[in-house]
Amino acid sequence: MSKPRPVVLSGPSGAGKSTLMKRLLQDHEGVFGFSVSHTTRNPRPGEEDGKDYHFTTREAMQEGIDQGEFIENAEFSGNMYGTSKSAVEDVLAKNLICILDVDIQGVKNIKKTDLNPIYISIQPPSMEILEKRLRDRQTETEESLQKRLEAARIDMELSNEPGVFDVVIINDDLEKAYQELKDVLNEEITKVQEAKS
Repeated sequence: MSKPRPVVLSGPSGAGKSTLMKRLLQDHEGVFGFSVSHTTRNPRPGEEDGKDYHFTTREAMQEGIDQGEFIENAEFSGNMYGTSKSAVEDVLAKNLICILDVDIQGVKNIKKTDLNPIYISIQPPSMEILEKRLRDRQTETEESLQKRLEAARIDMELSNEPGVFDVVIINDDLEKAYQELKDVLNEEITKVQEAKS
């Protein structure tokens, strides 16, 4: 029985990745495992260390990167983010589908590894809608919002390059986007469920 392939989920902040991922995890309990990323940013209210992120220092994270312990890492808005090999191995060892939530830099780094995931990009219907979603959150300063929008523009352009993603899902309707995501992952979900039965 082949192990389920990991899933790389990418897309700009505000495209709806987290919302879709939470639903997937709720609807398929015991099928998916989330690779918990490392970050040097401070926890937001309600976030737990080891569950939402491994919150760490810049020095500790840089040391891990230098020692080759990370599959991918990136810097965004002055904070470092990354996925460690052990975070992915922890999930795969449980015979679960490992979900990696990474940015476009991370996607390019993972392409250089032997992970062989399914690459999925979640995109907003337009820049205007994305900007509205980000403004509605009211968690950004104008400066950090502009940085996110610039990153989103680059992300949206790169997601259209052939061969970068296996599937690009435009999240203009949450139900439709969720159904598309489930359809793409159906085969891997079945693998996990059969292994358990």
